[in-house]
Amino acid sequence: QVQLVESGGGLVQPEGSLRLSCAASRLTNNIHAMGWFRQAPGKEREFVAAIVVSGITTKYADSVKGRFTISRDNAKNTVYLQLHSLKPEDTAVYYCTAGTSLYKTINYPDYWGQGTQVTVSS
Repeated sequence: QVQLVESGGGLVQPEGSLRLSCAASRLTNNIHAMGWFRQAPGKEREFVAAIVVSGITTKYADSVKGRFTISRDNAKNTVYLQLHSLKPEDTAVYYCTAGTSLYKTINYPDYWGQGTQVTVSS
């Protein structure tokens, strides 16, 4: 079973930057993509970004396109989310995800991490 552990969350000012990390215990042959969801207070959980394990294909939600960048380091079994130009509405718990396809990772991931809190406030 794939285990995902997020880190890097914290308090940051508007227009600031933050990098989130997701360490996977092991990426099995069934895992083809990893990504990030987030859930803001009082709102439903929403897709943020995804990346295939092999290759360069990425996908971003319109709300973060141009501000967030997803990347990976397969040697470390780690996926990153670089957050730039942060807004108060980006405040949320950010969850690392993994799935057996890019489509599943975007819509209904097979695996979830415990989440890391990102708070954007002055």
